[in-house]
Amino acid sequence: MAVREAEPLGSLREVKEAGLDREDLLGIYRNLLITRGVEERGHILYRQGKIPGSFYTGRGNEASAVGVATAMGPDDVGTPLHRDMGVHVTRGVEPWRIFAQYMGRADGPTKGKDGNVHMADSKLGLLAMVSHLPAMLPVAVGCALAFRIRQEPRVAVGWFGEGAAARGDAHEAMNLAGVRRLPVVFICDNNQWAYSTPTHLEYPIEHLADRAAAYGFDGVVVDGTDVLAVYREAKRAIEKAREGGGPTLVECQTLRMEGHAVHDDAFYVPKELFERWAERDPLERFRSWLRENAELSDDEEEEIAGGVKRLLNEAIRRADESPLPDPASLLEGVYATPEDLDTPHHK
Repeated sequence: MAVREAEPLGSLREVKEAGLDREDLLGIYRNLLITRGVEERGHILYRQGKIPGSFYTGRGNEASAVGVATAMGPDDVGTPLHRDMGVHVTRGVEPWRIFAQYMGRADGPTKGKDGNVHMADSKLGLLAMVSHLPAMLPVAVGCALAFRIRQEPRVAVGWFGEGAAARGDAHEAMNLAGVRRLPVVFICDNNQWAYSTPTHLEYPIEHLADRAAAYGFDGVVVDGTDVLAVYREAKRAIEKAREGGGPTLVECQTLRMEGHAVHDDAFYVPKELFERWAERDPLERFRSWLRENAELSDDEEEEIAGGVKRLLNEAIRRADESPLPDPASLLEGVYATPEDLDTPHHK
């Protein structure tokens, strides 16, 4: 089970074979624009003093997040992290609720009760992250085990970064998933820096996906700036898991194009590295592909970009009107009640 390096997805014919039509492609482009636009406006809100705490983005990771989320089925679940805003956008979290979350308002997904990027909407199959990365991988594996026990044709997707791969819970999650051949897909956002530690000081192998063989399942490496290649590999892995073929580790290679968080100027990243990866900007790359392969016109591009701009401007206005949470509601929704635990194991 040697690691496989994925080829780029070239023609419109190949894309159709992968299950996407032209409307799907334009929808992906729109989600990429919304994802970046949300985080760019987040920077502005932070500088205006409207976002409490620090602020984290996934600039450079948009294609990886949107590509994987596009490949997920409606009943699948996922545990996206702070570099994966595109997952929330693609799964249907409304931008105004994301901005409300950023600002700690009552209409955010966590109703102002958690950190500004610790968000998820469980109704959309998303589970909120915690800061102790990769602590959500065992949670994703637990979901996959539940799907197996209940004999449900559902898949869990767990995200982590290459720095988080050094922690024990990443090993424990993958080991159990491999032993039980659970319906789970592991997505590694390899953005080359664990805060300020470069990959050559993080692990001694060529690819993190090389580790998959030791757990008894497949590993694949894909260019994380190529949204269509990411979609294809994620789709293959998810459907393989759904059909009983066990887990896959998909390593999406990107570069974190900003600091670890807003307080970090990333002085330790060589300027030449930023310049080289800027030429592979996921949004520009996909826009060019649409121009060359899907006849994206100036008018269509302008219409999509204008629509996204209006959407985000309205989203900020609406989020700004969202109230701060009532202190009296502090414990509501924090702890599960017996009625909440309505699963086959509690009936």
